[in-house]
Amino acid sequence: MITVRNITKTFGDFVAVDNLSFDIKPGDVVGFLGPNGAGKSTTMKMLTGFLSPDAGNITMSNLDIRRDQHAIAQRIGYLPEGAPAYGDMTPLQMLNFIADVRGLRAEHKQQRLSEVIAQVQLQSVLDKPIDNLSKGFKRRVGLAQAIIHDPEILILDEPTDGLDPNQKHQVRALIKNLSQDKIVIISTHILEEVTAVCNRAMIIAAGKKLFDDTPAALQQCSRFHQAVTVQFASLPATEPFTQIPEVAEVIVDHSTHAVTLIPVASHGTTVVADSRSLAGNLAGNALLQQVNQFLEREQLPALAVFVEQGRLDDVFRDLTEGQAA
Repeated sequence: MITVRNITKTFGDFVAVDNLSFDIKPGDVVGFLGPNGAGKSTTMKMLTGFLSPDAGNITMSNLDIRRDQHAIAQRIGYLPEGAPAYGDMTPLQMLNFIADVRGLRAEHKQQRLSEVIAQVQLQSVLDKPIDNLSKGFKRRVGLAQAIIHDPEILILDEPTDGLDPNQKHQVRALIKNLSQDKIVIISTHILEEVTAVCNRAMIIAAGKKLFDDTPAALQQCSRFHQAVTVQFASLPATEPFTQIPEVAEVIVDHSTHAVTLIPVASHGTTVVADSRSLAGNLAGNALLQQVNQFLEREQLPALAVFVEQGRLDDVFRDLTEGQAA
């Protein structure tokens, strides 16, 4: 269990983290979101003990971050931003070094090295200098050193930065597997990461917590939640769409020839509680039926018709730009 209570961190006149509180329990995979300069990396560094909060307190497994920093560090695996490493070492040398630092010995050390190298798929570059590796492989070396000692708590700062789509898929699958018996905290600005891996989303901006709930609840906060989008080969006249009873707003994307119809239940809402979920689902289903009937009646050839789950970038902007915070 991680308990964070009212932590604050300032650098001169700049308040990086402002009276932040939250709890994280085993099995949680928390996506820690925010714009650049929101305080994500500073919070990560305070959780690892690298920085001390100016005020407030952090406890992990009933250990206090100030009194028991060494004991907490033994329980944490950390992938910092940029994945720093000794560039003149090979991945195998680096992992051997980290395993020794972490106190792994003899057969247990060799077992963990073999398991982690296979998990992160480093076999093809084990004997190449880290400086000569691609950004993606450097990131994988960083992830390997973070999990070499099988930590209880895994803190990852931009874990898929620089990875290609296949590598991202592999790392996300690994994180999901690791999360079965660990706490995992992922600091990221990639919204897709949260829906792909996390069961909890936390958004901060200007050092303050603005949202803390499931990714599904975050999607439900979007005005596009349960909207119906119709894709055309070429755009028809859109004014008739406003005559559909359940349509509150028509949004046209000229670049993709798409028409998005906002249902009445979502119109005018921004970021609210997820009590809208049931009403939103009903509105989306009712609107989809009416849209299909409309397309058939008007003989409009649609390439695709689908109900949207919500646009996370839309909610993210509303929250972090202060429009609905």
